[in-house]
This record gives sequence, C-alpha cells and structure tokens, in this order.
Amino acid sequence: MTSVLLQSDSATPRHQEWQYLDLMRAIWEGGSERRDRTGVGTRSIFGATLRFDLAGGRMPLLTTKRVYWKTATREMLWFLTGNTNIRPLVLQGVKIWNEWPHAHYVKATGEDIALEDFVQRIAEDEAFAERWGDLGPVYGKQWVDWPTYRYRKDGTYEPGPGINQVAEVVESLKTNPGSRRHIIEGWNVAQLDQMALPPCHKTYQFHVADGRLNGLLYQRSCDVALGLPFNLWSAALLQRMIAQQVGLEPGEFVWMGGDVHLYLNHGELVEEQLSREPSGAPTLEIIRTPPTIFDYTIEDFEVRDYAPQGALTAPIAV
Repeated sequence: MTSVLLQSDSATPRHQEWQYLDLMRAIWEGGSERRDRTGVGTRSIFGATLRFDLAGGRMPLLTTKRVYWKTATREMLWFLTGNTNIRPLVLQGVKIWNEWPHAHYVKATGEDIALEDFVQRIAEDEAFAERWGDLGPVYGKQWVDWPTYRYRKDGTYEPGPGINQVAEVVESLKTNPGSRRHIIEGWNVAQLDQMALPPCHKTYQFHVADGRLNGLLYQRSCDVALGLPFNLWSAALLQRMIAQQVGLEPGEFVWMGGDVHLYLNHGELVEEQLSREPSGAPTLEIIRTPPTIFDYTIEDFEVRDYAPQGALTAPIAV
C-alpha cells in the first residue's frame, strides 16, 4: 500500500496538500499502464492512504487548483435526499453527473443530441427528465433507503422497509459511540447492474476517541486528477456535518484508495499541477446546526481564506 503521511523531517510541518501531489507524482511517474473500462487507458497503483486533521475548521481543499467546493457540497446534499435523478442538480447548475444519462440516451435512442441540448431538455421537461435523467439506485438511494426483502412462507420474497444508514449511524454515534459498526455502505451487490456507475467512494466508517469524530473513506476506484479533489472535500464535509449533529469535535479524516489512477489524456493537467506549490489554509465554518443531518442547505457552509491557483480542466472518461 502506498502511504503518504503528514510527518516531515523539518521543524515546520508539511502542508497537508503535499500528500495529494506526492500521490499524483507517484502514479504519473511509476504507475502501471492499464487498459480500462472507458478505453482511455490509465497509469495506476493499487493501495494508497492520505490523512488529514480537520481540527480548527481545516479541510482537505486543494489550493494548487481551484476546487469548486460548492458544487461538491450540492452533490453531497443531493445524496442525502436519496434522489437519483440529475434534474435537481441540473437546476442548480451542477454538471458532474450529466455525461452518464446523456450517453445512455444516445445509445438507447440513436439520437445524436449534443450534451448541452440534452441537459437543457432535462431542465425544461420534467417528464423527459423522469424518463432519461435517472441514474439508477446510486449513492443516495443506498445511503438513505437501502432495500430490504422479507421471506414469505411460500418461498418468495416481498419488499420490506428501506434502511436509512445515515440516520442509523448518527443515532449509533450518539447512543453507542464505542461501536465499531458506524458504517455507511454503498456497494449493494444486488443492484450494481442497475446503476449508471457503481459506487467509487463506497464505504464510510466513523470512530470516536477523546471527544473527536474520526472518519475513513474507502474508495475502490479513484480518478486522482478530477475525482479525488471532490471526494476529499465531500467526505470531510460529511464527517464535519455528522460531528456537529452528534456533538463531537472533528478529528482525523483518513482516505484509502484501491485502484488509484490517472488517465493518460490528463497529462497536461498533471504536469501543470505538479509544477505548483500549495499555500494557505482554507477553513470551513458551518454557520448553523440544523435539526437533522438531512436539513442542511448550501447557505449553511462558508469557506474562508481560500485563495487557490487557477482552475485546471481535462476530459472526463465515461
């Protein structure tokens, strides 16, 4: 396992973001080239760990390029609703899920419609969005409405009540903080083939020690250039929200990746980002404490002292 840690030989601790840059460099310079599902090709390593201290409002928000943290936050709030249709995101200007239903629509209908025109139809036509904007039972569905089944005496099964994993974790952190079962799982094997994309950030676990809530995310597959900056922010954000709900201070956030890769067509982005140095210490303030984990809005979050270097873009592999 590749482990990038915070310790430094100098008296001044390294900026936490160097972990990310070290990981990117290790993959780009030493990763194995592999064919992948998208046909683009990657350089990949297997097994990596990053660790971030969230005390004092700190967040793993990259400064060597602009990360659109409000977009990532809107996505997290959408997950928590259990909604699996892109229309609520489209109406907020969030574009990160558009390519998957667009590709499905083109394949299913044969209509050569531009992505922008497809998204416009999603926004303007609710019936069209209901038919073509759904992603299947992805993240939020599993988080707040994991399906269950009841066994009948005749040997058949009938649907049972869904399980709200997020609500159960919040409750268990309050009532049984020492438990080792504070887990939110997205990898529902029975429904993977119904999902537009099986969950990449699949398993979250939480741990209480000394009045602090620690969090861990295991990610089975990670696009380091485009996906990981969002994943780091979102997982740390969820940890901060849960910590607030259960009356604990934010502790350490641990990220673990399985297949950790860079796409071969992201070289320009990689080289440019590796030429930059991190600076600054952005922080997050959660302005109010909503009644439940499901009642946050985008206005509840304020990032301070964030002065990133310029945005970097690259094509997304679908």
